[in-house]
Amino acid sequence: MERVESEAIRQILAGDRDAYRVLMDRHFHAVFRVAFRVTGNEADAEEAAQEAFLRAYNKLSTFRQEANFSTWIIRIAMNTSINLVERRKRDLSHYAPRAGEDNADDRATTQVADERAGPERMLLDREAVTLREEAMALLTPMERTAFTMRHMEEMPIAEIATALEVPANSAKQAVFRAVSKLRRALMPLAGGLA
Repeated sequence: MERVESEAIRQILAGDRDAYRVLMDRHFHAVFRVAFRVTGNEADAEEAAQEAFLRAYNKLSTFRQEANFSTWIIRIAMNTSINLVERRKRDLSHYAPRAGEDNADDRATTQVADERAGPERMLLDREAVTLREEAMALLTPMERTAFTMRHMEEMPIAEIATALEVPANSAKQAVFRAVSKLRRALMPLAGGLA
């Protein structure tokens, strides 16, 4: 672990709460990125990231400093993100439109390079987004997390295994299963080619 982070942790544990800013500044973007990839939206990612940092702060005394703080906080962020997604699924009212709101689905909008894109292009883009979201929803939380860490965050298998608290072989298998499921689910996007 880096000396700066180690010193910040020492200061925090000695009672200097302001030293936690060093850790947050260094890792917030990575934590937010992972949370966003798991939750699928900015508001939930922000909530999960904040909760992850709060949990990490409260449990900092249990952190074994032979590991990287980044691996530890990412694991906490993945767990809080997965828990938030599962809570949202149970709370159907979260997805129901509120009184007075229009039902336009602005989550699935896609920016395109050509401002003159016609309705057909926009429809195809929206369908692609929907297919990708549905494909990711087919994955178990372990598969989704392992896939995100490996292919979106480009983390090595050893770090993924550490973050998920599983053997390296289990992490590899989770990534493999995720890729297989996504290939099958996204075949329509590739024109049916496997």
